[in-house]
Amino acid sequence: MGDDYRFDDLRAMYVNCTLKPSPEKSNTEGLIDRSRAVMEKRGVTTELIRAVDEDIAPGVQPDMTEHGAATDAWPGLYRRILEADILVLAGPIWLGDNSSVMKRVIERLYSCSGELNDAGQYVYYGKVGGCLITGNEDGIKHCAMDVLYSLQHIGYTIPPQSDAGWIGEAGPGPSYLDEGSGGPDNDFTNRNTTFAAWNLMHMAAMLKRSGGIPAYGNKPSDWASGERYGFENPE
Repeated sequence: MGDDYRFDDLRAMYVNCTLKPSPEKSNTEGLIDRSRAVMEKRGVTTELIRAVDEDIAPGVQPDMTEHGAATDAWPGLYRRILEADILVLAGPIWLGDNSSVMKRVIERLYSCSGELNDAGQYVYYGKVGGCLITGNEDGIKHCAMDVLYSLQHIGYTIPPQSDAGWIGEAGPGPSYLDEGSGGPDNDFTNRNTTFAAWNLMHMAAMLKRSGGIPAYGNKPSDWASGERYGFENPE
């Protein structure tokens, strides 16, 4: 029955928030490859950005060159991200938290969240988001909570079980792609990575093929003009 599901009309963007610049091996990218393979087998067009390779300026404005930065790669990256129906943010755990690169990418996503889509909703409405986490210390669920909260707050729809991750033993030890780590063969990680990929595809297809989230009740312009969609102020 699985062969009946095709998603040739979907695009997925993976953003690897590793601290390692190319061509250094990224363990996070090893897990990304597993997720991409599931999607590509069903016809999804996927793309990968390694954020640390890009000159993404710090800040919370859409184009930081308009606010003092000498250069900023974000405007171009944002346009590519906006073309995707699915966004997967992936990164390592450091000191029990998401990487600084992950935080910068989320900040810059937030910087564009006030823009509008064709229906007059905030720009990320109708798109779905998920995350992948890797590391050698506890923190998968904490990191995933931060990422998924941030994505839904700016407008992404979060499907059920749209995160997955792998961690080795606490402290120094083999990473996901290292020989003997057991990472690529870990059934729990492989199951969750597969389920997350499918849930992202299902939800993205449902939204795209039904015209997205209905625009009634969530248009900033309506609220600004006085429409309150049934909200009653008790005062």
